[in-house]
Amino acid sequence: MSEKPEQGTAFETRTREVLEESTSRLDGRTLSRLTQARHAALDQLQRPARQGWRTWIPAGAAAAVAVLAVMLWSPQGTETGINPSDDLDILADAETADVIDDGEDLEFYEWAAGELES
Repeated sequence: MSEKPEQGTAFETRTREVLEESTSRLDGRTLSRLTQARHAALDQLQRPARQGWRTWIPAGAAAAVAVLAVMLWSPQGTETGINPSDDLDILADAETADVIDDGEDLEFYEWAAGELES
């Protein structure tokens, strides 16, 4: 507050006067707490910005390892003989016939989609 304010508009000048008047009426304890808060805020600006996502990298890696371990050690087939990797092979096969391209069963698919929505 020892600095001379720059010349501004009448609104800025009046606002500055009102603010300085209100701070002059504060007690010492409140002024001290405000000064400490100001310095703490300025110290925060001086610290390098911490990237929050970096703190989650170890947890994400541990979760990925856990999922991989469960996938590797779980039984591939059940008593019914269903193997989940067979489903993935079918979905990934580029040569699988596309059932909707010829339009033969298009009405059935429209009906089925309508049943799912209702």
